[in-house]
Amino acid sequence: MMKVKVLASGSKGNSTFIQTEKLKILIDMGITYQYLVTELETVGVSPKELDAIFITHTHSDHIKGLASLVKKTNLKVYALKEMIEELSKRIPKENIFIYDNSFVLEDLKIDLIRISHDVEGVGFVLEANNHSLVYITDTGYINEKYFPLLKNREIYIMESNHDEEMLMEGPYPYLLKQRVISDKGHLSNETTANYLLDIVGEKTKKIILAHISENNNTEELALETTKNLLEKNHIHKEILVAKQYESLEEIEV
Repeated sequence: MMKVKVLASGSKGNSTFIQTEKLKILIDMGITYQYLVTELETVGVSPKELDAIFITHTHSDHIKGLASLVKKTNLKVYALKEMIEELSKRIPKENIFIYDNSFVLEDLKIDLIRISHDVEGVGFVLEANNHSLVYITDTGYINEKYFPLLKNREIYIMESNHDEEMLMEGPYPYLLKQRVISDKGHLSNETTANYLLDIVGEKTKKIILAHISENNNTEELALETTKNLLEKNHIHKEILVAKQYESLEEIEV
């Protein structure tokens, strides 16, 4: 069994809850503690029941609620060694545990996918009880060396940040536009759709498009881009779009 609930996703804050038979974890804490309490209540869980939190990277929209969470729960925080300096400004160092390339907690195997962003960070392939999930956001590209590890997973939570035309014609300053579309920026709708075309398989049950830009994208555009490309290639999968201010329904595989 693996349960997944995206609590919030976007440039204002990100957090996802994952439960296995033996573990309850978060990925990122870019939301308020009270929002976390409210959303976890809908699945009958308290923050004090959490076993760990995995940090993808140290941008504010992924860690701004971390200090409050750790203060209230004394939670274990798993992070890259490159994140320690920034995280230790917010939480005690004794709460920080270092990721390795892959590791196991209880019934959960965690493989790290190094992202390409303007700070060091990771995505994940999570496996538990013969179920699997891919979680990748905040990256300019995905290194092809990871494709064998990413292929044919049950759930994909993948960044589909911007529509390239909307971005280039939008209000962002030129330098910011260049950052977003660079190899250290964010995945566009089209890029994500093409990655998914390469890696989804027969086992794949759901795709969740995440980290949608409020200024340079719409939920409809993100959904349409991936759906059209997959269906053009005779691949039919359920596709959901994660929201900034509203959690998605819990998914169980």
